[in-house]
Amino acid sequence: MEYLNPDALVSTDWLEQHLMAPDVRIVDATFYLPHDERNAAEEYSTRHIPGAVYFNIDEICDNDTDLPHMLPSPEKFSSMVRKLGLGDGNRIVVYDNSGGFMAACRVWWMFRIFGHADIAVLDGGLPKWMAEKRPVNDDEVIPQPRHFSASLNHTLVKNLAQMMANIENHKYQVVDARSPGRFDGIDHEPRPTEKRGHIPGSRNLPFNALLNPNDNFTFKSADEILGALDSAGIDLNKPITASCGSGVTASVTALALYLVGHDEVAVYDGSWAEWGDHPDTPVGP
Repeated sequence: MEYLNPDALVSTDWLEQHLMAPDVRIVDATFYLPHDERNAAEEYSTRHIPGAVYFNIDEICDNDTDLPHMLPSPEKFSSMVRKLGLGDGNRIVVYDNSGGFMAACRVWWMFRIFGHADIAVLDGGLPKWMAEKRPVNDDEVIPQPRHFSASLNHTLVKNLAQMMANIENHKYQVVDARSPGRFDGIDHEPRPTEKRGHIPGSRNLPFNALLNPNDNFTFKSADEILGALDSAGIDLNKPITASCGSGVTASVTALALYLVGHDEVAVYDGSWAEWGDHPDTPVGP
């Protein structure tokens, strides 16, 4: 079968042909985990797709919590993306430079949460773009501010209280995008937490099982995505919430599900960074 929502992805060919299109805005959302010891902002300043602005998920976030890159208020989001020249009437294309374009999917999810549906992820991200020798530069991008109308779609995000209640009422399935070792509590978290393991009743589907490792981590076909979901025991007739370490790779799962027709998949924003350190949260099975 074909993707039911193909609008969520654009190819490198498409983007190169539309680099100068007046309604297209390009966003570099590259993000690295603390142990990667790489600076995404510095890398952007030395090499990015022409015209791309830099979206830092650790700055366009809620700074009043110790949890990493939690969703900001609609007002803060509007203010910050407006300054990046992103707003109403734009076709936004977002990419990053990490394997599986994790943060690009997070930014895709954030824009959808705040009511901007005309957003897509560059399939394969900057690695595929570079492998194909497409243009990059280090030019400073000075965006023209643009109006952004934000309205929060509560159906696309879950909080701790909702996740705790779900253990009893089973309103939705929880899909954990972390590796099996982290899901089983064997491996340490990149951000150390008091507890290891998983939310009781959740299913493990590592986000990279939805991507093609031999093709710059482009998304797998619709049939392959559906097969991976089925193998993980996920019932596509029931509501789904995605979780991970800190709400980033869960967005890869949300996008994969969107591609195959599931428009309302939520992300548990706090994910294991919150669950694993909270004194009242249970762990597995």
